[in-house]
Amino acid sequence: MPPASREPLRYLLVLPPPPSPPTFAALKAAYVSTLTIVLRELSRLPNRRSTPITLDIALPCPHLYASPTAPRSALWKTTQKLVAGLYKLVCIVSARDSIDVEDAEGVDARVLLVAYPRNGKLDHVSDGTPESDTLGPITDVATLARSGRNFSTVYSVETEGGELVLRSFLAATGAKVDVTRIRGGIVQVSNQQEELHVEGELSAYKRHYDVAVGGTFDHLHIGHKLLLTMTAFAVEAPQSAAASDPPRKRTVTIGITGDELLKNKKYAEYLESWDDRQKAVYEFLLSILDFSAPGSSKIKIEEKNEPGPNGHAVHISLPCGLTIKCVEIWDPFGPTITDENISALVISAETRSGGKAVNEKRAEKGWAELEVLEVDVLDAVEVLDAVEDEEAGKVDEDFYSKISSTEIRRNLSEKKARI
Repeated sequence: MPPASREPLRYLLVLPPPPSPPTFAALKAAYVSTLTIVLRELSRLPNRRSTPITLDIALPCPHLYASPTAPRSALWKTTQKLVAGLYKLVCIVSARDSIDVEDAEGVDARVLLVAYPRNGKLDHVSDGTPESDTLGPITDVATLARSGRNFSTVYSVETEGGELVLRSFLAATGAKVDVTRIRGGIVQVSNQQEELHVEGELSAYKRHYDVAVGGTFDHLHIGHKLLLTMTAFAVEAPQSAAASDPPRKRTVTIGITGDELLKNKKYAEYLESWDDRQKAVYEFLLSILDFSAPGSSKIKIEEKNEPGPNGHAVHISLPCGLTIKCVEIWDPFGPTITDENISALVISAETRSGGKAVNEKRAEKGWAELEVLEVDVLDAVEVLDAVEDEEAGKVDEDFYSKISSTEIRRNLSEKKARI
């Protein structure tokens, strides 16, 4: 079931379109000053310890606007580079400034993918259903503006690109919006055509309708958010069909490690239960997938308890044929070797061997191998220019504490010891 919690204070940061090509150095030049200002301000709110704070970061993506029907696997490389780079910047800024982004008392930052042209000229007309139009993880400015998310403040960037996006947002929303303009960085654009930079023809890329990812997902952190966002992204959007045809069924399968396998983990007393971890995964995915107006979304939740491996699961059915399957797993393979329909697996580069092992198991069963889609490893190799050499070690240590469930549990134990 969805988590029952206090209603968060929600803020929106509307970024200008990203640099092209989106190297990490270019992303840092474009966004680091903006992220620093917003994260600092939200971390100093007087009620942040009693009320959850959510920061939606709207990232306008010209390559998604230019190629709305391209296979998601063809769009993967550019998209994951943008999402990973932005989350990495959030980590580095928060580590440098000792800003909490990893627990309930911190700032819960979430990257939203917005299909938006660099010139701000919106000429796409939707031909989908109301349900598909409000289903992410790729959304548009108008849908975000009309989603009914009650933003306490909308932060916008004082650049030409930033003003274009803000103008589109304000034109679409019917509510009064509190806007705060902040300074931005330098957005370098050397590729005006927003080309995909893919090898070969688009027809060579697979379309995936059943995609999986696995992990413990304990104390959901930025590394988990990257994995979950890109797993949802990898699933194809609903295809246009006759009004009488049911939407094609699509699944996002999240393998979540069972409690018994985690009892020997460090600081095990601070491990979240499987139910709590499942709820956190569900809540995060809903925040990047569901942009329907409050009360209009038709979501069905069903708990499964079936015999055999991977029999315990929670299925969340969203409109337009998408089902999120949160599956309790008891081995390294999970549903990838019990569900033949899964066709792609999302991993981080550091767990590449796991993808290879899964495909070996599937080969033994005579099943088609999974396409393995990698996301970048988040690390602090590129520290901010503003960080002095003697401070770099601390930034690296603090950065790691924001993307490691073990370090988060250790910090929780130290907090309790000080009480």
